[in-house]
Amino acid sequence: MQLSGFNGTLALVTGAGGGIGEALVNQLRASGCIVVATDLVAPVMEDVPGLPAMHAMALDVTDSRAVDALVARVEHELGPIGFGINVAGILQFGTVEHIDDATWRRTFAVNADGVFYVSRALARVMTPRRRGVIVTVGSNAAGIPRHAMAAYAASKAATAMFMRCLGLELAPFGIRCNSVAPGSTRTPMQTGMWADDSGEQRVIDGIPEDYKTGIPLGKLAQPEDIANAVMFLLSDQAGHIVMDDLYVDGGATLRA
Repeated sequence: MQLSGFNGTLALVTGAGGGIGEALVNQLRASGCIVVATDLVAPVMEDVPGLPAMHAMALDVTDSRAVDALVARVEHELGPIGFGINVAGILQFGTVEHIDDATWRRTFAVNADGVFYVSRALARVMTPRRRGVIVTVGSNAAGIPRHAMAAYAASKAATAMFMRCLGLELAPFGIRCNSVAPGSTRTPMQTGMWADDSGEQRVIDGIPEDYKTGIPLGKLAQPEDIANAVMFLLSDQAGHIVMDDLYVDGGATLRA
């Protein structure tokens, strides 16, 4: 099946500076999308002849005014945004008694507030046109407790429910909203948690002392695996899918 609905569509991606966001930008451009790639520092990506334009812009998703201004600028200078994809996120560790106020607030500011600000700005421009797709890259930690990850898991759970509510509100306007929930994926966020070369295998096998299940499929996801799932939810072929939360974790959460 060839996915369709991309050619000439303007896509806004947050967290595009690396990992899943960068992989997604590459796939969007290869499928014919004009991409606005954002991150705290404007992403630097290779210019590939023959592919549609990629516009790199700096954006702090925790700044609602900056988000509104960027969406307005893109709409004015480049055209209507058809796809909005929230990828920006942070992971900070700590058991609850050791999480300080700043860590908790920063985690929610990026993972939950940022998704709210971007999605709200997109909803405001998409609703009058009665078309558009918004996808958020969350985490399977939203659906299973993780040791020393309460702030991260709670922020992702909040975002997952926000996206379902957003999808309910926008569906009557023909706007589809869904989430993708990755498991352990080979990105700097994941490899930064490993103490040594055995880190990858420990994640695959599971970590009983932290009550963490392994990955039944026997491998980590690659950023492209998660981008593939986002691409499907953006496509015409997912035209009747809304308010879904697609887990892409190799079976790690043992859920259907």
